[in-house]
Amino acid sequence: MPAGPCDQAAQVLSQEDWQARAGAHRERAEALLAGVAERRRRGERHPVEDFLFDYYTLRPGELVRWHPGAGVVLDDPDGQFALKFYRHQDGRSQVDVEAFLERRGRTLEWTVELLSRTAERPAALGCFGMHEWAMVYHLRPDQTRHSHLPLRFDPARVAEVVEQVGVRCSHFDALRFFTEDAVPLNSLSPTRETQAEMDQPGCLHANMDLYKWCGKMLPLVDSGLLLDCYGLALEIRELDMQASAYDLSGWGYEPVAVETPEGRAEYVRRQRGFSEQAQVLRRRLLGQLQPFRAVLV
Repeated sequence: MPAGPCDQAAQVLSQEDWQARAGAHRERAEALLAGVAERRRRGERHPVEDFLFDYYTLRPGELVRWHPGAGVVLDDPDGQFALKFYRHQDGRSQVDVEAFLERRGRTLEWTVELLSRTAERPAALGCFGMHEWAMVYHLRPDQTRHSHLPLRFDPARVAEVVEQVGVRCSHFDALRFFTEDAVPLNSLSPTRETQAEMDQPGCLHANMDLYKWCGKMLPLVDSGLLLDCYGLALEIRELDMQASAYDLSGWGYEPVAVETPEGRAEYVRRQRGFSEQAQVLRRRLLGQLQPFRAVLV
């Protein structure tokens, strides 16, 4: 098997070893996804967990599949890892780094640039979750993006809260869902072109996106990191919706009442905790990607 970037110090796993690791990963993933699988069987929707599969492109089965990450060689006599972006030869399999970089090198460069610049910034914690309110600003309940969910207030009160608290959203992928009337209220002007300059580690959506970037970098990164990012994204989305104008009490979620000083304080406390957790995962992801970014330079 020809050597590629970082192959020189490759770890070799016996078939027994990697199958045990794959099995443990599958059990962990299936436990995390048990509710998702059961609701899909019943044809039911969930306002928090389904978002991660509606908004992002990964499917539940992709979280269950184990990948060891680049630099790990698997004893694989049966060719079970004869998959996309893998090399299988002489009874062994490993990630085909060259093939991955050829197809997704530009995405890797963009991802490393974005994550590196985001990690260097201090966390801004003054948005109070108003991005979700801006997405329903001046809309009737039947016009909202999640029209199956009731609102906690009538449209006039929603508008009053948005205007009193203010909108300070730095994340373009949140801004693009603002209502037309809400866009001018945002004190910042993020664009796709300025995303690497604007994303910051206090942003809930930038931190949820670590799950997305992990998924785009599979199988270069390991699946354990993907599940860690998924777990954090799930917790963040819970706060995202609790602090929104939607009423999720029917699903067992109490609101974080950001229309009040007490609610805003709770939001910031939890936001800070998520920011700290996300920075750890962001650096782990960068640690796995930066050696391959250097190969491209």
